[in-house]
Amino acid sequence: MPTRRGFLAGLAAATAFPAPTWADAGGPSYLTAARGPDGADRLVGLDGFGAVVFEIPLPARGHAAAAHPARPEAVAFARRPGTYAVVLDCRDGSVLRTLTAPANRHFYGHGAFSTDGALMFTTENDLDTMTGRIGVWETGQYTRVGDFASGGIGPHDVKHLPGTGTLAVANGGLMTHPDSGRAILNLPTMAPNLAFLALDGTPIETHDLPAEWRMNSLRHLDLRDDGLLAAALQWQGDAATAPPLLALGRLGEGLRFPDPSDLFRRMQGYAGSVAFSGDGARVGITSPRGGQLAVFDAGTLELVDEIPASDVCGLCGDGGDGFAWTTGLGVFSGDATPGRRGDLAFDNHLIPVGRGGAGPG
Repeated sequence: MPTRRGFLAGLAAATAFPAPTWADAGGPSYLTAARGPDGADRLVGLDGFGAVVFEIPLPARGHAAAAHPARPEAVAFARRPGTYAVVLDCRDGSVLRTLTAPANRHFYGHGAFSTDGALMFTTENDLDTMTGRIGVWETGQYTRVGDFASGGIGPHDVKHLPGTGTLAVANGGLMTHPDSGRAILNLPTMAPNLAFLALDGTPIETHDLPAEWRMNSLRHLDLRDDGLLAAALQWQGDAATAPPLLALGRLGEGLRFPDPSDLFRRMQGYAGSVAFSGDGARVGITSPRGGQLAVFDAGTLELVDEIPASDVCGLCGDGGDGFAWTTGLGVFSGDATPGRRGDLAFDNHLIPVGRGGAGPG
């Protein structure tokens, strides 16, 4: 039987070595996938001014990453239709686990942690049924513990609503198969939606797009602390049509859109990322094809700013009340940060670290 002295000694030892935090990884403010001048893919940690804190090699092109809400760990996901996800210790760059999508599945490049960090959810395609699935992983050893239907086809992004047992899933509606590359196989019937699911997969509610915009694929999500979701859309229809590329939604409410505008035609029907500003008062979408960042009032959805930026895509709220963004040309910039250019080609997304549900999840 353990003695009281032994118990106290063990307790003292445990408290002498507190659990590692993101500060032990050099205090990065952001994570992003990137490609170096040598052509190698990597996950990069950036400080608040865009300086590189760490670089960790990836086995192939990455898309997005999910940062654990407490531990200095990140999961980097392969670009669709990739099958790898790498769990990285961001203190030293070591690979803790390499995850592989189950047989006849592929990842969509995104995942989300539960608020407490105990579970991770991944968006996946079931190639046998061509339907969307959400994989469930416990994060002690990153063991897969289950999966369930995403509520649609082509689930791209997923968020865990803070303080709830609810997931929000952006079902893009696009049916694809690796044998056909990234070609869309169901344009005549595609039907994107925003689905809300319980953590066991039980459907809660689904928000469909208006019929005339059913070819407007819901792709990426950002989440405000109060549960308001912003979605970036990518139009698959006639280029002469300019439906909105931004939607706001909330559990228990329908989707809201800004008015159709020539802005969305100038963005060439493509919004690459979406984010709320640091204070949540504004919401932005980027268009690498159109070379601009468009900023809207998060309450009225009125356009308040257009910022030209070649090949801009990565976007998130900064540590203050504004935005930070990255480009495929190696530029990091923001409302409070002068443009900084390096030799990394930043990929699609910029992920804030250590800011609760609106960041890592």
